[in-house]
Amino acid sequence: MRWVAPNSSEGVSFDGTWAVVGTGARDVALVSGEGVGSFGSLAELAEATVEGVPDAVVYVPTGVGVDVPGRVHDVVGSVLVLLQEWLGDERWSASRLVVVTRGAVAAVEGESVVDVAGSAVWGLVRSAQSENPDRFLLVDLDAVGDGAGAVPVTGHAQVAVRSGGVVVPRLVRADVGATGESPWSGDGTVLVTGATGALGRLVARHLVVEHGVRGLLLLSRSGLQASGAVEFEAELAGLGASVRTVACDVADREALTEVLAGVESPVRAVVHTAGVLDDAVVQGLTRERVDAVLRPKVDGAWALHEAVGELGLDLTAFILFSSVAGTFGTAGQSGYAAANTFLDGLAHLRRAQGLPATSLAWGLWAEGGMEAALDDTDRARLARSGLTAFSPEQGLALFDQALALDVAEVVPLGLNQAALRSRPTQELPPVLRGLVRRSVRRVAGATESATADASLGDRLAALPAEEQEKLLLDLVLSEVAGVLDYGAPDTVDARRGFKALGFDSLTAVELRNRLNKATSLRLPATLVFDHPTPMALARHLRSELGIPEDGPSTEPTTTTALPAGADDDPIAIIGMSCRYPGGVGSPEDLWDLVAAGRDAISGFPEDRGWDLDRLFDPDPDHTGTTYAKDGGFLYEAAEFDAEFFGISPREALAMDPQQRLLLEASWEVFERAGIDPRSVAGSRTGVYAGVMYQDYASRLPALPGDVEGYIGTGNTSSVNTGRIAYTFGLEGPAVTVDTACSSSLVALHMAIQSLRSGECSMALAGGVTVMSSPGTFVDFSRQRGLAPDGRCKPFAQAADGTGWSEGVGLLLVERLSDARRNGHRVLAVVRGSAINQDGASNGLTAPNGPAQQRVINQALAVAGLETGDVDAVEAHGTGTQLGDPIEAGALLATYGQGRVVGRPLWLGSAKSNIGHAQAAAGVAGVIKIVMAMRHGVLPRTLHVDEPSSFVDWESGAVELLTSEQMWPETGRPRRAGVSSFGISGTNAHVILEQAPEDQPAQTEGESGEAGPLP
Repeated sequence: MRWVAPNSSEGVSFDGTWAVVGTGARDVALVSGEGVGSFGSLAELAEATVEGVPDAVVYVPTGVGVDVPGRVHDVVGSVLVLLQEWLGDERWSASRLVVVTRGAVAAVEGESVVDVAGSAVWGLVRSAQSENPDRFLLVDLDAVGDGAGAVPVTGHAQVAVRSGGVVVPRLVRADVGATGESPWSGDGTVLVTGATGALGRLVARHLVVEHGVRGLLLLSRSGLQASGAVEFEAELAGLGASVRTVACDVADREALTEVLAGVESPVRAVVHTAGVLDDAVVQGLTRERVDAVLRPKVDGAWALHEAVGELGLDLTAFILFSSVAGTFGTAGQSGYAAANTFLDGLAHLRRAQGLPATSLAWGLWAEGGMEAALDDTDRARLARSGLTAFSPEQGLALFDQALALDVAEVVPLGLNQAALRSRPTQELPPVLRGLVRRSVRRVAGATESATADASLGDRLAALPAEEQEKLLLDLVLSEVAGVLDYGAPDTVDARRGFKALGFDSLTAVELRNRLNKATSLRLPATLVFDHPTPMALARHLRSELGIPEDGPSTEPTTTTALPAGADDDPIAIIGMSCRYPGGVGSPEDLWDLVAAGRDAISGFPEDRGWDLDRLFDPDPDHTGTTYAKDGGFLYEAAEFDAEFFGISPREALAMDPQQRLLLEASWEVFERAGIDPRSVAGSRTGVYAGVMYQDYASRLPALPGDVEGYIGTGNTSSVNTGRIAYTFGLEGPAVTVDTACSSSLVALHMAIQSLRSGECSMALAGGVTVMSSPGTFVDFSRQRGLAPDGRCKPFAQAADGTGWSEGVGLLLVERLSDARRNGHRVLAVVRGSAINQDGASNGLTAPNGPAQQRVINQALAVAGLETGDVDAVEAHGTGTQLGDPIEAGALLATYGQGRVVGRPLWLGSAKSNIGHAQAAAGVAGVIKIVMAMRHGVLPRTLHVDEPSSFVDWESGAVELLTSEQMWPETGRPRRAGVSSFGISGTNAHVILEQAPEDQPAQTEGESGEAGPLP
């Protein structure tokens, strides 16, 4: 790597506005433009610049770690959070974030690196630059004194300022004819870390066979327990080497020092190959995931550096296996890139101290290495970039040649010059541009292409509608084919989902970047999630480009009116019953819980036969276990008065507890509505219940044989509602619904439709969930979909997964006119409801923002309301980093628009209190909202450290209920929406309205409270 003066002064004239954020940036300033102030955070800057944001924002990372590894983890983690906040907020989309370090790179020959934490930041931000072009600038200032730093804003994404001049990084060909003294001469032991991995074994064998090394200390976390380790040690011994394989975490300083001190023949050389991968785009990472990647390289390398110094070992070589991922800033490898640029910085630091060190920033190995974890799509992407894989033999030859150069930082890699020359200059990583010769003709062609792309909107406007769609579809298919390395665009099925075509989060970002460039739009990273086929994406681009359609739209309709002549009588809720975690046994209990802001999450139940001693393991990859050990449970789920319902003990034993709970809740909801449960026999009362678990039968083989005749009826899903109809003598429809977590709201919607069509005169609607086995905890642990503490953190920056819970909730509903005629007290009115499906979304379980927008608009149309007529939404809000931003985006795009100033939509979720009650979740939200309407208060949502930075909160008037809000009378009824989304893609939305004031007189004995079950 060489740092050279740029060939041109492109972009040096910056005359925009700029600001600094964070405490570390107070002594820096841009060399031009107008400064608007210094702020503690992006949030403070945004608040202070309501009318407009600066063109550039300067940030200098700082860290508080007590040692070097600790500071690296802290600095990299804080920069990651800032990058995510920057990318997650559309307010900064037209600005550039300038990340400034001091002495983090060796930009002058012989220069030392003084800030190795800053070195790691360079790798992290380089990857962010690859994923999000033109959003970030990296600047390294002279590491001299504490004076002010002059920061230039140039057309170059990465620059260093030395003695007032600007230099940029470029790879140059090494003189492989140069030779230095062999580091393998003499006696002593060579230490190899990561020695049981593929690269570690290749290097160890090479040292013995080609360089005559006779003493080897092989370290890895598994030691001889690793697969093939014993045989490998025996192989090396057979070649004449004295080998010792030790299980040692090289990042554990004490353990490492103890091992080194116990070596009979002193260690004379170190080869540090240890490392792990955990790839994801910047916005998909967490600090914990990055820490895990940093540990073997950063903590391990620093422990080696200090331990050999402390022991006074006279080394001839200190070789660090870095990666070109840090040099290039490979997209999707931010954490890995940061770990490797730290190694590059450490090599320069040691050299400046007179110590041996070489960092090898490896390219792609055909076999072995971290790159072995790449799939075919990843390899194809790297091949398009000009990187070629080298064989183990070629890699080991490069290993020898690199060490002979005797320099701090070497980049051994294979390059396809033809592939590099075929790429437009602006698409070529700047660090490679010095290696590629360009012809004038090629540059002209690239310019012509750019001009053509810039006029896309004009070309579309001049075409008929059908040709517009074809042009955009051809564009999308061409870019899809390019990303996936398909032979030609016509090989891509335009109606096939992106996931089925082979897209992942990284290729989705690459497609977004290509389309941004081709269309001059600023498209979101969730593009392929929201528009999951090339055809749907092409239509979306047409809309974003502002090209109107001629003729009828082929998009699914966003609103659905009731059929002509249909009964639009509002549906009244006349009774509610429930049981939820935290001892909740009634709607009043649930209200007390949420109003007081209590958390109902607790430990696993001890009466279900779960092997609690073995079930928990903090390792998310440990099969058969869960890394979460808390949830929301109905500890009394096993209690049931079978005799009261006329059920024999044997039959009751075979019954799924979900059936038992539905029976009890049905009795209670009738009583709470002032209706004698025994009086409804023969009525056209319908039963609609959401039920998604059928795991109780898995515990039944150990039951006595005389219950076998009841297992079918006790565990068949349809019987959950059929038993209620049978027990109470109800003759309306009895339907069990399973749309996963949207089940209870779908059941309510179906009940409403049944009432309006005259199929029933009254209906029970709701859902139930009891987890008889811990299977869903185990399953979601493998998917890393659980919050480790078992708590949902809806729409919070701290959101880290869902938290499972249980419950049962039932509503008794009838038409409002019937409720008034029957003298039933109305608790609230359902003004509108709607359900739909994601369709061919980007994955069977992936949420879909446009579908959520459609279901909201559909419910509003049914209700005859505008978005501003609704005050609040009880959200699905599971607390996941994928689902919550998509749901919030749909709410912002619907309810967040067209609102009166000062009257935002208030957003909350009972899941923060009771967890995700799954098939009983939606009905819990309905009960909460009905109680909130009656009390005139919107309770706060728990566990929100701060609103998620992945949501563009400024794009609409939606605010999180981070504190309790009064819900005053405004001259119209209070209204709120309730959302639920199922893992299978079925979405539901219900709009509730405050009960009308013309309530019938309460009849004698109608207390609204359920009587005790006999």
